[in-house]
Amino acid sequence: MTKESNQKKQIVGYTAGVYDMFHIGHLNVIRNAKAQCDYLIVAVSTDELVKKEKNKTPVIPFEERKEIVSALKYVDEVVPQVDKNKLGAWEKYKFDKMFVGSDWQGTPQWKKYEEELKPHGVEIVYLPHTDGISSTELTSLIKTLLPNE
Repeated sequence: MTKESNQKKQIVGYTAGVYDMFHIGHLNVIRNAKAQCDYLIVAVSTDELVKKEKNKTPVIPFEERKEIVSALKYVDEVVPQVDKNKLGAWEKYKFDKMFVGSDWQGTPQWKKYEEELKPHGVEIVYLPHTDGISSTELTSLIKTLLPNE
């Protein structure tokens, strides 16, 4: 038996998000994802993608959000997410597992991703959603606290 065949294959994980107003829910997904893989790639949505997909400008600019995520000990590599093409992301990064919050489970969008990635052996892992926190809620709360201009 060769040394290579004795070695366990490294599991590459992938997750993506905006990570605007970084909060405990973001950390929980990233920490839980890293616990299930050897190498974790985190895609941070570009400002242009957020504007296109969510019709809003992130509070924290892309480069700063990328730097925040890069500083986490659970993250091995940070890449820009320029579109929501998960098959294209797999073709580029060849991950074994894709991690996403459980609030997406069963949605038409994620059922489609499951179908696209299954032939490539990618396991989509739905991690527990952290209730009671979201960047949208944080942004709305901050806006209510600011004086009207």
